[in-house]
Amino acid sequence: MKKILEALYQHQTLSRAEAKTILIQISEGKFNASEVSSFLTVFRMRSIKVEELIGFRDGMQERALTIDLTAFNPVDLCGTGGDGKDTFNISTLASFVVAGAGLKVAKHGNYGVSSSCGSSNVMESLGYKFTKDPTKLKKQMDCSGICFLHAPLFHPSMKNVAPIRKDIGVKTFFNMLGPMVNPASPKNQMVGVYSLELQRYYKYIYEQENINYRIVHSLDGYDEISLTAPTKVITPDKDYLLNPENISRAKINPADLHGGKTVKESAQIFTQILGGQGSHAQNKAVIANAAMAIQAVNPQKAFEDCISMATESLESKSAQSALKTLLSS
Repeated sequence: MKKILEALYQHQTLSRAEAKTILIQISEGKFNASEVSSFLTVFRMRSIKVEELIGFRDGMQERALTIDLTAFNPVDLCGTGGDGKDTFNISTLASFVVAGAGLKVAKHGNYGVSSSCGSSNVMESLGYKFTKDPTKLKKQMDCSGICFLHAPLFHPSMKNVAPIRKDIGVKTFFNMLGPMVNPASPKNQMVGVYSLELQRYYKYIYEQENINYRIVHSLDGYDEISLTAPTKVITPDKDYLLNPENISRAKINPADLHGGKTVKESAQIFTQILGGQGSHAQNKAVIANAAMAIQAVNPQKAFEDCISMATESLESKSAQSALKTLLSS
């Protein structure tokens, strides 16, 4: 690692193959915590290159357990995190709204690293039992329209990195990788990213992989459609700005999107929204992200129709029913 770090400190970059090799070596525990921490810090001090990102992704995929859910044609709604906004669990809630609308969702999630409550934290708090059993996950998908893929179970080789990331407490390139290393490799993805640069990287990568995608970034920094500012949306066909007024009466106040200070509070917000007790701002943000995922699967469908489907799912409690069915399965 010393030679690698010296090269990186001299502003050299890694090739795709080099990045893949180093990621695999990290996963095999060949470097100590200080070395890994120093390596991660390099990519906080400078922008990661797209070839480096692809190489890291390749390494994680090679070491991951996988599950075949292609028969369901699922979509994943996953944000990179790392935007520092500490919102409630918008993409996870939107996942249940999508499932309630009749689509299939393979939700990839993890414990919070740079936020207080990740999707795995809230699901665990609600009583969900993580599993990597394909038979059980497929049954959950059949019954509830959604299954939850807990990242540590499918990326066990990353277990020695998790405490280092937690200790650092800020976003690292592992945040960038989360959405693109879903163990089911779904061909439909609604991805939220924390920067315009990373949005371009995702576009470049997904263009080459036959994925139906919607990549979103709110211009005030959110890794999702926040409705607090216009959102840059990138699709296979076009790039455009989605204005909050297209969905909500007006821009949403960022304070209205804050999550709970604890996992318990976050889970309470989660169940309140699905139970029909969400605020206007909370509901509209969830509906907007769910609608974008619905359109990723059905690109021919007008966005207004996707909004209607998402609204119906939330207001009819179909989304809540999907959660209850999943928790009881």
